[in-house]
Amino acid sequence: MDPQDLRTLKILEKVENDSTSSQRDLARELNISLGLVNSFVKRLVKKGYFKIKQVPKNRIRYVLTVHGMAEKSRLTYEYVQLSYRFYKDARKKMRDLYADLEKQGVARIVFYGAGDLAEIAFISLQQTDIKLEAVVDDKKSGERFMHLFVASPLRLESLQFDKILITSTDPLEPILEKLTARGIAPEDVVMIK
Repeated sequence: MDPQDLRTLKILEKVENDSTSSQRDLARELNISLGLVNSFVKRLVKKGYFKIKQVPKNRIRYVLTVHGMAEKSRLTYEYVQLSYRFYKDARKKMRDLYADLEKQGVARIVFYGAGDLAEIAFISLQQTDIKLEAVVDDKKSGERFMHLFVASPLRLESLQFDKILITSTDPLEPILEKLTARGIAPEDVVMIK
């Protein structure tokens, strides 16, 4: 699924769920420029996915058409398929990684990142003897992750672990720089490949 299809799906979902959303609301939600939303809306109207109706006070209302509902269903199916493939691939990579770590004698691990990938890593970890000591994340410190509270990376020095698994989807280089600055040796950090 390309980014354009994903934006189309999000716009169609938003129109179906809230037909009074402004283009400014759509731009904010999709994190794209107002001009880009405007061109998307024009293109989707031209394709017949939704209609624009004038309502009082110079506002417009978007109405999803049958053709738009069919396209939304198609794109949703495609998105679910893509998500399933991602999940299945990530689970396999996790199983392989954990098998290697167990062969190395790793007994305790820390996740760096508390997002979707960490959830998949956590589920896969349940099939091993490796213990999850902590989950650290710059942005989610204090939040709950499964049965643990997410810790600040500043706590790494006080934790007992054999390896840190990068489970963040943020850019890798800044994370590795932060870990190095905290005194974590590169050989103590593993990544999903």
